[in-house]
Amino acid sequence: MGSEKGKAATTGSAVSEKVRTRLEELDDLEEGSQKELLNLTQQDYMNRIEELNQSLKDAWSSDQKVKALKIVIQVRKLVYERIQSMCVDNRVSLPDNFSPECVNDTAKETCLNWFFKIASIRELIPRFYVEAAILKCNKFLSKTGISECLPRLTSMIRGIGDPLVAVYARAYLCRVGYRLTLQISTCFCLLFQQIHGDTVQNQLIVQCVEIPLYLTLYSPAIDWILQCIAYRAPEILLTEMMERCKKLGNNALLLNSVMSAFRAEFIAARSMDFIGMIKECDESGFPKHLLFRSLGLNLALADPPENDCLQILNEAWKVITKLKNPQDYINCAEVWVEYTCRHFTKREVNTVLADVIKHMTPDRAFEDAYPQLQSIIQKVITYIYDFSLLFSVEKFLPFLDMFQKESVRVEVCKCIMESFIKHQQESTKDPVILNALLHICKTMHDSVNALTLEDEKRMLAALINGFIKMVSFGRDFEQQLSFYVEARSTFCNLEPVLVQLIHSVNQLAMETRKVMKGNHSRKTAAFVRACVAFCFITIPSLSSIFTRLNLYLHSGQVALANQCLSQADAFFKAAVSLVPEVPKMISVDGKMRPSDAFLLEFLCNFFSTLLVVPDHPEQGVLFLVRGLLNVIQDYTWEDNSDDKIRIYTNVLHLLSAMTQEAYIYHVDKVDSNDTLYGGDSKFLAEINKLCETVIAQILDHLKTLGKEETLKRQSQLALYFFNTILAHGDLRNNKLNQLSVNLWNLAQKHGFADTKTMVKTLEYIKRRSNQPEMSHFTDLALRLPLQSRT
Repeated sequence: MGSEKGKAATTGSAVSEKVRTRLEELDDLEEGSQKELLNLTQQDYMNRIEELNQSLKDAWSSDQKVKALKIVIQVRKLVYERIQSMCVDNRVSLPDNFSPECVNDTAKETCLNWFFKIASIRELIPRFYVEAAILKCNKFLSKTGISECLPRLTSMIRGIGDPLVAVYARAYLCRVGYRLTLQISTCFCLLFQQIHGDTVQNQLIVQCVEIPLYLTLYSPAIDWILQCIAYRAPEILLTEMMERCKKLGNNALLLNSVMSAFRAEFIAARSMDFIGMIKECDESGFPKHLLFRSLGLNLALADPPENDCLQILNEAWKVITKLKNPQDYINCAEVWVEYTCRHFTKREVNTVLADVIKHMTPDRAFEDAYPQLQSIIQKVITYIYDFSLLFSVEKFLPFLDMFQKESVRVEVCKCIMESFIKHQQESTKDPVILNALLHICKTMHDSVNALTLEDEKRMLAALINGFIKMVSFGRDFEQQLSFYVEARSTFCNLEPVLVQLIHSVNQLAMETRKVMKGNHSRKTAAFVRACVAFCFITIPSLSSIFTRLNLYLHSGQVALANQCLSQADAFFKAAVSLVPEVPKMISVDGKMRPSDAFLLEFLCNFFSTLLVVPDHPEQGVLFLVRGLLNVIQDYTWEDNSDDKIRIYTNVLHLLSAMTQEAYIYHVDKVDSNDTLYGGDSKFLAEINKLCETVIAQILDHLKTLGKEETLKRQSQLALYFFNTILAHGDLRNNKLNQLSVNLWNLAQKHGFADTKTMVKTLEYIKRRSNQPEMSHFTDLALRLPLQSRT
């Protein structure tokens, strides 16, 4: 425990243990107090109270605060339980949620006696709070009795000399009995006379406290009192409170609380009246800009009369723009920007933003106001979500320049891009929008460094991709490609953005093909080759090997569709040469997983494409297939994996399809090998040689699975290979026919075969034998026995 961390942990544990011990003591005491009530006579009860009274004095004088608190709790329990025990008649106790009507006269009389005892406390403030607190939770007195006590407590407050203490006492009394709120509010006149009296003013001078700062201490209490008044109050009550404000000389503190307490709809409807009252307020006591801020908060929630909108803004901004303190200025401007955006055009918004820049730029005052400036940006883009209109606001981009702290600037840029993606319904080519958003996206991109979290990178990339997808120059494909080229150089550090650009360029090439209906002119042929070159150059810069493999395949398919045969060959060769680099384990969603399944999926897709790829005249027959088979052969597979054999069986599917006179699918205006070779015997012979080689590899692997621990895998693979021959082989060939029988027997040789699957397979063969020219299936079915398990 010598480390600092250990010491801190020890100290924290000690404190926690101390607190837990104290709480347990308090719990034990409450239980003990209840036990002490049992079988106590009246004299014993009085003696116990006196004993606790003396203990309380001793504990407090010796600074044993916890012990004193325990005694207070015990006394409270004694008193409450004693009064409650008086309510028991004929051994029937009070219900849990009893009402004053259930309480007998004896208990009520005792309860009133306690109020008389409390009234004997000499100190005014303790007596007031004790009586108010007991009154708040008293369940023995009727509502009438409580109502009689509240006015007396209200009158007691007038004896409190300190106006600050008095206003919080009134706030607490409103909590006890909110029905007295209106009565309490009539005391505001006395309160403000006290505040401006000589006693308070002299005390403020002694303590070096300025009156504006001192008055802010009153706001929470006055706000609470007025909120109690305004709760579900009719609109006429606001008129009454405004008249009281006028009688008090438009006291700024009270006026501010009135605007904070009443419903925004009521305040907005009387905006000009409030502005008139604000003008007549004394500036020295409570600053007028805070009053205009409170008014602005209401106008952000409710609309004033339409004819008054401009005059309201002019009157407010006259005061706001004269503020010298940047913090006071920005706190008000933040509120009124929303009002301006809601009710006016870009001209007024531009004027307000220009004024904010003017006030916040000197001495770099904006560095202390980033939260308010962010709020202003959020409000502007919330109400002006048409970005062509937003960027036509001249001072919007200069306003963004005030965000010079990188983390804040990036957050603002993210906010803008989220709004663009959310609200932009149609694609755009507006140069103003494109230049502005490119700058904003570049700011986000340039914030990425070695310490940036992957989640943050994904979020930034998603926002930038959302922007890229919304850019469209229509039929001006060359301009579109130029934009993608610029974006590639700008966002080169975010891999998901590069992937999106490759997909976008491939889509652009296919749109060109669609427009030309597959018949490219010299110009469009050159253009699609430029698109293909873009992809071929960009893919190697990606780090994810499977992303590269899939993009090579996808881009090669696009090149093939646009009759760019040599470029397609280049993509496919690149994919073949990349396969040996596939690692055994790859990261998927933050977890390391074997790559075999992903490689198998890719190769199956690759085989499907290779069917329609024509041979290169200088590379020999099936050069791509041969190259891929060599790579598969040399690749190091896991010892317990059969994926290599599954890949070989898929190669057999491809080779079988290549022997057909007409392939089952083609690429428009591209001659595949069925057209080039026309069923030439030499071509078919080459395919047969490859088939024999692949079959030999499969059979060798099946032999290696002859050990006891791998017999189940051998059975599964044998049946899988049998089904491949059944679906794609010519079973009229005696060797192939015999091979299928051997595989069938091997699958069930050691008792690991799936009997249900084999029964269904045999039924399928028998059904095929009934079709024309399928008589050889009849002989095959007779040679395939089903072995039962014993």
